[in-house]
Amino acid sequence: MFSVRGRGTVRRLAAATLVSGLVATGAIAVAGPAAADEVPGASGGATATLGQLKIADTVKVVEKVDGEDKVREYGAGLFEMKVDNGGKLQTYCIDFRTGAREGKQYKEVGWGESSLHNNPDAGKILWILENSYPNVSIAGLAEKAKVEGLTEETAAAATQAAIWHFSDKVDATPKDEHGKELTEYLLEKATQVEEPKASLSLSPSSFAGKAGDRLGPFKVGTNASEAVLSMVPGAPAGVGVVDKDGKAVTKAKDGDEIYVDVPAGTADGTADVKAEATTKVPLGRAFVSVKGKSQTMILAGSSDSTVTATATTSWAKKGAVPAVTVAKDCAKGGLEIIASNAGDEAWTFDLKGTSYTVAPGEKKTITVPLAEDEAYKFTITGPNKFSETFEGILDCKTATPGPQPSETPSTSPSVEPSPSTPGATGDTTTGTTTGGGDLAETGSSNATPMIAGIAAALVVIGGGAVFFLRKKKTAGQ
Repeated sequence: MFSVRGRGTVRRLAAATLVSGLVATGAIAVAGPAAADEVPGASGGATATLGQLKIADTVKVVEKVDGEDKVREYGAGLFEMKVDNGGKLQTYCIDFRTGAREGKQYKEVGWGESSLHNNPDAGKILWILENSYPNVSIAGLAEKAKVEGLTEETAAAATQAAIWHFSDKVDATPKDEHGKELTEYLLEKATQVEEPKASLSLSPSSFAGKAGDRLGPFKVGTNASEAVLSMVPGAPAGVGVVDKDGKAVTKAKDGDEIYVDVPAGTADGTADVKAEATTKVPLGRAFVSVKGKSQTMILAGSSDSTVTATATTSWAKKGAVPAVTVAKDCAKGGLEIIASNAGDEAWTFDLKGTSYTVAPGEKKTITVPLAEDEAYKFTITGPNKFSETFEGILDCKTATPGPQPSETPSTSPSVEPSPSTPGATGDTTTGTTTGGGDLAETGSSNATPMIAGIAAALVVIGGGAVFFLRKKKTAGQ
């Protein structure tokens, strides 16, 4: 999920996986509860910026191209990510054919909001993370897997190869013989493990009521021993965090329910409640790009990191009092929008040219279908200057073989390995390949047919001179 720095940011990031397709699809219908693993509308967790491929070695990948087996070599291993509020993460890729772009912001999500939502082997990937490098030391792997001669680089590559087998059905084998043995061990031993819980969450992410009420409850979910609670600066005087009995609270544990107390007579308004914790993000949590297409990652290691969650409250003396939450529902291929009205008058809002009315005391669920990789941005408005903007991209599937759609060109370069990390090479068989774009050493390279054609032309012009041209894509190409 994500760290937050204000109400507008919370809403944008809380949805950050989901609707420019509202107009295109037009098929908005009332739906039941989302099939996500976590509570719909929850917010919070770690946000981080993708860094470089840091610990890696070479793997061989075999794929069918025009009916023939093509073998190509790639650098594969651990990426480093920097947590926005402090801390570092190590991640493996679970989206082989999608480019990884350095500098992209990611958020922590549950499996239901990622390509793992319908993957029957998701639990086996988590088993690999728990039983291989870096969670298990090189010495520990040597003893556990009976594999000698491993290094950090070869162990990371072997682990990534095993993960790709379950995440993308990719036939990947480490070039190093010791690494190959480790991959074989991991694939043979992998068993299903239960999905990890969020590092921190508040659900729902929005609640409305009237002055004089305790607004909520908001349920706290965390793997930390406790979370620190506070009102975000700007809340009206007297508005504070309380428990079910109205007692002021400053800390909460996993499963606790908290409320926002709004004293009677408080002028109509809004306020945000925040939870913050320092913890290690659980192994196996998925990380998806907040804006723009980039490889989906899975958490393999975490330092102590600062994670936050916020929820919005709004109140009014009379009239409509709206609240909106948005959650990605990968099982249904779109968004689940929950609009509620705690006021005494009906609330009508416009959603991309279509009007919806929520009666007093009513909660309405709207499903918005989206195409895979479809970007979205929309704003829902209401009385008392109520305005919530949601922005993101639907990223629920791993990319398939073949050319992948490119995003708008960016100045951000594709992620490159560290200087000591082997780069991707071309085919080790003759002929050209199909396949997706630059995977930043963790997926398809770009020895494209176009480059091959240029080389062939130069051969003819040069009367037999042979040229080998290779070019790496920049991010966004």
